[in-house]
Amino acid sequence: MFLGAGEPRLLEYADARVPESAPGRPRFVDAPLDGAVARLVRHVREVRPDIVVTHDDYGQLTGHPDHVHTHRVTLLAVHAAGLEHLHPEAGEPWQPAALCLATHPHSGIGELGALLADVGKTVRSVPDERVSATIDVRPWLERKWAAIAAHRSETERHRSLPGIPLPTPRRCPCAHPRDGVVHPPGRPAHAKRPEWLG
Repeated sequence: MFLGAGEPRLLEYADARVPESAPGRPRFVDAPLDGAVARLVRHVREVRPDIVVTHDDYGQLTGHPDHVHTHRVTLLAVHAAGLEHLHPEAGEPWQPAALCLATHPHSGIGELGALLADVGKTVRSVPDERVSATIDVRPWLERKWAAIAAHRSETERHRSLPGIPLPTPRRCPCAHPRDGVVHPPGRPAHAKRPEWLG
């Protein structure tokens, strides 16, 4: 809705830390890997995206278990989606041209690192040289923050991270003006690098 990407598509699993988010359904981190990959393969083949973006290996800054599992499932699903003999019931094969991992370089942590340290969390950022592209998101920062604020399971419960006001993106230490991207190894040989990544 906020991002202009159409209706959300859900895999129908519960949040690892908010099991009531999907009553009667398994937590995403507990779901069998093959089943989760098959569900995502179906979505990839139906939507047929040119670019897929997921979390980095750490699950981004705080290493949320769902984010780490999302990384694993997405890597497998993007590769499987292009192979006709994997999950044939999920539709015609489709190979996205690029798979990008959203990340945070060491140099871009700023105030957020201290906030995380204050609540006993380890900052999981990556060396700057591992970041293969950055995207200036300032033109979409208000929209990006509106999408975060609409994530009710995060904004309507007690947060363990202090100092993040809603909805004031310009004052928020996590509202970075640039998003980092890492390209994982093993990208299909025929995949073209998107022009917007420089």
